[in-house]
Amino acid sequence: MKVIQVGIGGMGNAWLNAVNRSEVVQFAGFVEINEEISAAQVAAYDLDPATIYKSLPEALDALGSVDGVINVTPPQFHKAVTLTALDAGIPVLTEKPLAGTLDDAQAMLAKAEETGILLTVAQNYRCSALARTVKQVLADGQLGAVGAVDVRFFKGPHFGGFREEMPHPLIIDMAIHHFDMLRYFLDSSPATLYAHSWNPSWSWFGGDASAAVNMSFQNGIVANYTGSWCSQGIETPWNAHWRFDCENGVLSVEDDAITIQTLGGEKQPIELLSVERQGQDFLLHNFYEAVMNGQPTIAPAQDNIHTVEMVFAIVNACDTGQVIKLG
Repeated sequence: MKVIQVGIGGMGNAWLNAVNRSEVVQFAGFVEINEEISAAQVAAYDLDPATIYKSLPEALDALGSVDGVINVTPPQFHKAVTLTALDAGIPVLTEKPLAGTLDDAQAMLAKAEETGILLTVAQNYRCSALARTVKQVLADGQLGAVGAVDVRFFKGPHFGGFREEMPHPLIIDMAIHHFDMLRYFLDSSPATLYAHSWNPSWSWFGGDASAAVNMSFQNGIVANYTGSWCSQGIETPWNAHWRFDCENGVLSVEDDAITIQTLGGEKQPIELLSVERQGQDFLLHNFYEAVMNGQPTIAPAQDNIHTVEMVFAIVNACDTGQVIKLG
């Protein structure tokens, strides 16, 4: 399977490495508008400069038919890149969020539906051994029905670049992973939600880097999320800390370790599932199997649009102070 990667700096490194590790996917070419990034990646990955183009149309004109596009551009460019690929009949694996606005995401989904071409999203937190183990434990019925979920996330990364200029960097660029995991774990989406965001005085982000969200899901489960991307210490893992209060006990995720306690029982550590691939390696192989063998992807746009709707409803709640009802 031959792919074009659009955007090779920043998060593009993860995809450069994933494709280089793959036994079934290889690069046909690249798109990068920043010459300094291109030069640096040529040196770092021994890329052929002749295979790096300034735009996706230019790359497609030069390379002809390819099997897929990996879209690793900033969110505001996802729509243009994706529509170009879909119009050319080429499947797309795009970085999250699906798009920088809900309108863009809906337009991308509409184009995928119109063309019948695969559009799938890199929600890599779904495919970790940790997430798949939590999903299995909740599904096996030992703990009974889930009643409430509490999620806590605290990190203090200094990225620079577009993330530090976003109006809601935590919600749109990071917490989207945790919100998508909530949908994945609970097999449901929020019916109503309320949210508040703020930016501490010491924050290096331009937009609100902290948030608290209360969500009532369509299946009756209530979830609370508290997070910050400008924490000054005692950080959580990227996966966050989780507590599921269930009918017959509790499931806890602390420091990427899963513990359960059934009603009246002792705490029991849960061993993570043994999985062949995680993260970008899983998503890339999942994309390959979908394109070449017709297998489903873990986060197709048709499902992921509900995560995007959830994220922008949370942004709306933060901006308006209102309780938001979702369809």
